[in-house]
Amino acid sequence: MEELLRTFALVFLAELGDKSMLLAIAFAARYRPWPVVAGVAIAAFGILGLSTLLGAALGAALPERAIALGGGLLFVGFGLWTLRDDDDDDGEDTGLRSGSVLLGVTLAFVVAEFGDKTMIATTTLAGTQAALPTWLGAGLGMTVASGIAILVTTLLGARLPQRLIRVLAAVAFLVFGAMLLVDGIRG
Repeated sequence: MEELLRTFALVFLAELGDKSMLLAIAFAARYRPWPVVAGVAIAAFGILGLSTLLGAALGAALPERAIALGGGLLFVGFGLWTLRDDDDDDGEDTGLRSGSVLLGVTLAFVVAEFGDKTMIATTTLAGTQAALPTWLGAGLGMTVASGIAILVTTLLGARLPQRLIRVLAAVAFLVFGAMLLVDGIRG
């Protein structure tokens, strides 16, 4: 239990203010919260399970520069997509069914988290403690941190104009994307 709690706390704190929260906010500003939370959970337990199982070998096989460039382009794309104005401005599913939102969120989180500090931390922890509590603690830590961002966005969304939320999320994505691109170019 101690290993699970230690991993949960580490991942939860690492995710506060991380790109995962930005991604969760962007999706929560556009779609119902439950498919977004479910997509985050599926991605978190999937990608962190992979990092737990594959350990340090996975991290050694991934070129850091390519991950930075790919992630930067992905986040710039998310920023531009978030800025896109829809006719339906009430924060509900904009033409997508819950299953499509679930799949989109899951895939976006898997790509965004691949090679991220949370994945690296989970890999490191899995090398020094039991795999199951490491995996459960990491998955729960990421899901809870993103869940808080989704809850806050959903609650504030009722009080704030959707356009403002959309623009703030887009700016955050664009800034983070630009930072990743600069890191990738510098190598």
